[in-house]
Amino acid sequence: MPNKITFQIKLDQTKLASILIINILYINTVYLFYIMHPTIHYLKNKKLLWQACHTQTDIKSEQTTGFTSLDNALQGGYPEYGVIDIRSPIGIGELRLLLPSLLTRQREFSSELITFIAPPLSINSEMLAEFGLNLKQILIVQPKTQALGLWSAEQSIKSGCCHSVIIWHDLVSVTHIKRLQLAAEKGQCLLFIIRPYQNEHISLPVSLGMTLAPAKEGIQVYITKGKGLKPKQIVNINMHTYWPELSQLAPSKVLHFPTAIHKVG
Repeated sequence: MPNKITFQIKLDQTKLASILIINILYINTVYLFYIMHPTIHYLKNKKLLWQACHTQTDIKSEQTTGFTSLDNALQGGYPEYGVIDIRSPIGIGELRLLLPSLLTRQREFSSELITFIAPPLSINSEMLAEFGLNLKQILIVQPKTQALGLWSAEQSIKSGCCHSVIIWHDLVSVTHIKRLQLAAEKGQCLLFIIRPYQNEHISLPVSLGMTLAPAKEGIQVYITKGKGLKPKQIVNINMHTYWPELSQLAPSKVLHFPTAIHKVG
């Protein structure tokens, strides 16, 4: 009988020790999760953390542009990160073309910034706020030189603090684009370079290339380059949904009167 009692006591002590160990492990796990929660959230936002509940079909490699016709031409939307080259005149709606995508990305990456570098005109904060963008998550940089502008862009996109960077720049080289592409991959950031028309004889190694032109219904997009895309597509973007006052869906009601022709001599 004493042996049986001793065995029972040892068994109870083993159970108690096991329970204590499990409780300690549980407490430590909860504590570590609490401490690392910001890190886990950051890794999930950067698509660097895989979860068993996510299947491959849940992972999207494109970001919607906000315009169905452009999404279809780009096979889903803009790339998730990389460099997008946009050649456009100033003031035809080039920034408005990007706003729906910027709003979507800001909602997805709420703790990260949108950075505007060297805008040629003042950014209308009221227009951005009316569209739904959080002004507290927007940074505007006005560098003194174009070289500082490229440096600011590279530091911004590789920092991990920005989900989107838009820079207005006149001249970029293949070397510049390669550096910016590497930085964008490191920071998981999307960089838009807006620059004027140029007669170029080289193809820049960008993720996507587009040339813009004004159109009655909004803006015309000529896709010059894109991975796996049909080359040289022309897409007419209808901006009536977002800005009906800036598009012309119906024929103009302005009457054109004939003018007198005066002959000289």
